[in-house]
Amino acid sequence: MLNIDSPFAADQWMANVFSAKAVRDGHVIRRKLAHIDRFVGRERFMAELSRRGWHAVENSGQMVIFCNQEPIRVIL
Repeated sequence: MLNIDSPFAADQWMANVFSAKAVRDGHVIRRKLAHIDRFVGRERFMAELSRRGWHAVENSGQMVIFCNQEPIRVIL
C-alpha cells in the first residue's frame, strides 16, 4: 500500500504506473485524474509523458495514456 504521506510517495506511484506490463509492451493504460493529481500532480505527470514522447487523452475524469510514440487518430 502506498503511504501518500511519505516524501517518496510520488516516486513510488510513478514507478508503479510505469512498470505495468501494458506500459512495457507499448500498449494503453488509464488512470483517474484524481489519483494523478493526488499522488504526483498533473504537471509532473504530463512532463513525464512528454519526456517519453507519449500521448494522452482526457475524458470523464480519466486519462488514457498511449505508451508508445505512434500517431493517434480520433475516429468519431
